[in-house]
Amino acid sequence: MTLNDFTKQTLEFPDDYEGKVIATLIRSNENIKGRQSILYIHGFNDYFFHPHLAEEFHKNDYNFFALDLRKYGRSLLSHQHPNYCKDISEYYEEITESLSIIHKENGNDIVILGHSTGGLIASLYANYGENNKLISALILNSPFFEFNVSEKERDLNLFFARIISFFMPYANKSKPLSSIYNRSLLKKHYGEWDFNENWKPERGFPAYFKWLIAIFNAQNILRSTSDIHQPVLVMHSARSGKPKKWSPEVLEMDMVLNVDHIKETGNKLGKKVTFLPVENAIHDIFLSQKEVREKAFTEMINWLNKTIK
Repeated sequence: MTLNDFTKQTLEFPDDYEGKVIATLIRSNENIKGRQSILYIHGFNDYFFHPHLAEEFHKNDYNFFALDLRKYGRSLLSHQHPNYCKDISEYYEEITESLSIIHKENGNDIVILGHSTGGLIASLYANYGENNKLISALILNSPFFEFNVSEKERDLNLFFARIISFFMPYANKSKPLSSIYNRSLLKKHYGEWDFNENWKPERGFPAYFKWLIAIFNAQNILRSTSDIHQPVLVMHSARSGKPKKWSPEVLEMDMVLNVDHIKETGNKLGKKVTFLPVENAIHDIFLSQKEVREKAFTEMINWLNKTIK
């Protein structure tokens, strides 16, 4: 499959504090009415560019949809600040609408697959979202449950972020990401993938301080009050690292998040949580090397079939 094998639907919502707001629901042209559906939600500095995900789910008799959240990818408008939000709940509108559309088309509940920040958002929505009863299971691919810094550094950063963003709402840390991760993905460097670098820049869009605060607040809520009733699969690399320069090891670790943080918060999500560590996986497990991602696909589908079929 290629991106030409998908159609997109623009979802329109009331204006927010920046003006017009849209999100984009993407559906595979190979979907078959009545099958169980997957809704994919991307991470930070990200959007849907993963046709091979849909292929794997189709092979196993699942429909596939993806959502480009507001101010990301296909949903980013010229007057908006990329990736900006003041509260994670801002994304609930498009998830609610997408779940309603998919449910009406197929007549059954939906599995949400969330990567990184998408995993955090999906976990919050499963707790508090309006249509959370339409979710049959959650699959979290390296969910962003904690900042990959020491607690002291995190708290110091947040202290200054709160003060500065009070006076300057769009204050930010520019180019917050290491270039090594994107280079590990791109075909023109060390990876296997092509994507729109205007929608997924090498060093990332600015990390707005308001966004940092929103992320921390969401993480804190999950740690303290999460009670997800649906089955949850938490997938993560077997190890983390913080490489300063390129080496082949970059392709065998999560260099973005700390897997111990993922496991710690994952244990607090609900009573039906299963963990799946994946040897030699990178941060986005399904963009790992072929052998690694194929094994991850197999184990994920096995869990899914046992859990909801």
